[in-house]
Amino acid sequence: MKEDFLHYVWLYKKLNVNQLKTTKGEKLEILHFGHYLQTAGPDFFNAQLIIDNQRWAGNIEIHIKSSDWYLHHHEKDRNYDNVILHVVWEFDVEVYRKDNSEIPVLELKKYVNSSDYINYNKLLESKSWINCENQIREVDSFLLENWLERLFLERIEDKTKLIVDLLQETKNDWDSVLFCLLAKNFGLNTNAEIFLKMAKAIPFTIIRKELFNEENLEAIFYGMTHLLEKKHEDTYFEVLYFKWQLLREKYQLKIAVFEPLQFYKLRPDNFPTIRLSQLAALYNEVPNLFDTCIALNESTDFYKLFNVTASSYWDYHYNFDKESAIRKKKITKEFVDLLVINAIIPIQFAYANYLGKDNTEKILRLIRQLRPEKNSIIQKFEHFGIISKTSLHSQSLLQLKKQYCDTNRCLNCHIGIDLIKN
Repeated sequence: MKEDFLHYVWLYKKLNVNQLKTTKGEKLEILHFGHYLQTAGPDFFNAQLIIDNQRWAGNIEIHIKSSDWYLHHHEKDRNYDNVILHVVWEFDVEVYRKDNSEIPVLELKKYVNSSDYINYNKLLESKSWINCENQIREVDSFLLENWLERLFLERIEDKTKLIVDLLQETKNDWDSVLFCLLAKNFGLNTNAEIFLKMAKAIPFTIIRKELFNEENLEAIFYGMTHLLEKKHEDTYFEVLYFKWQLLREKYQLKIAVFEPLQFYKLRPDNFPTIRLSQLAALYNEVPNLFDTCIALNESTDFYKLFNVTASSYWDYHYNFDKESAIRKKKITKEFVDLLVINAIIPIQFAYANYLGKDNTEKILRLIRQLRPEKNSIIQKFEHFGIISKTSLHSQSLLQLKKQYCDTNRCLNCHIGIDLIKN
């Protein structure tokens, strides 16, 4: 038996409420089961009960055994003084509040349908990947679609936590926040944190002053990430190095101690040299980038907006001083999708909240226009019958796997609840 199951029983009222009695034989009527806040203190707040014709209002605490009350030292904690009912699976000892008054106890196992418990245990039997892998394809499609939509919004809210932190650091400079988000995502997983540190170390006032000079932006980005420290016999390197020395002195830029940028195991198009040049080109071509990104609604608009190319030197280079076959280094549609998912939609969502507006329908419409990501998790869900048709599906499934499946939160998941119920 797990306490999560007891929370599920109480939250979804999966018990026979007729003829309820406490362990003392007192008649118990539940007027309101309380609010499940999942915060410190009792499990359910502001419940309303009638016990032996006496009306009570207060909190509910749930344990597997009644003796857990003492195991968790609730008798010494004033946060539990207002508990009016102790709900347990097994009653093994009377419980008392801090003032020594006895708390009524309800023993749940007498009132729970055995099939619910059997289904719950089946769901948690060991599987090769996730608990419901053998049943998930049976879930009603309407329920699944609605749950995936909620998971996507939950994922966006998680992503806005970084935006809230950046707003505090930049004193509510939304242009600066977008720059940090874009830089982080231009770094991809491998160099994301280093690119973010670079962006945070460059006051956005400098970007505003230099965005009309693409070479200056490149010089700042390469200089701040230590790419101009190792000398090369290369004309363009010399130009950027000279500009970097002037700009560093002009703006009194302080270089943070970054880890070395990673090139190993990256496709050449994802080398930090290329991505930083594309980021510079983007700000050079779209001066009012934040206002533009907030205003756009269609994926096709973003494909046009981010249709930029690294500077001409990189047409035949991936690294300084090493020539390669000539090819324009344009931002691909697949990369634009990643930027929209991880930077644009979160900042649109956060900015609307900041203004007190609701743009949920707008971002749901936009995410449904993007193609689903391809990775091992999405492929595994496909193996078990859940196919991602849009990026909303793939993003939601990533949230489902990390926040629910990996932590066995089946009783907080609409899929798990539906499978247990049915």
